[in-house]
Amino acid sequence: MAQAHEESFFRWDGNTLVVNILGKPGAGKDAVGKPKGSQLKVSVRAQPRDGRATDYMVGFLAPLFGVRERDIEVVFGRESVHKQLRIRNPHKWPEVFGSWRPPADAGKAKGGQ
Repeated sequence: MAQAHEESFFRWDGNTLVVNILGKPGAGKDAVGKPKGSQLKVSVRAQPRDGRATDYMVGFLAPLFGVRERDIEVVFGRESVHKQLRIRNPHKWPEVFGSWRPPADAGKAKGGQ
């Protein structure tokens, strides 16, 4: 069962962090911003061409969450500023996420490790 944070831009689904993103391609710098409604603002320098900015964003976010790029799935929005990402087994996360942690049984969920 998924655990949600009140009116949040993220939720836990077992050991997977599900994040709604409002992307800003072509920005002056790569940065994780503040939540805007139910989305987290993420700016990247890459230009929005054929989903390349999203690929770049995944590469930018992976080390911030302590995962490999292949551990981040783009659920929707590869060629849109509105995206949803699923991040498997994150070991860390930006401050904007606060102290939220996956549920205690997350490692057991869906055959987890």
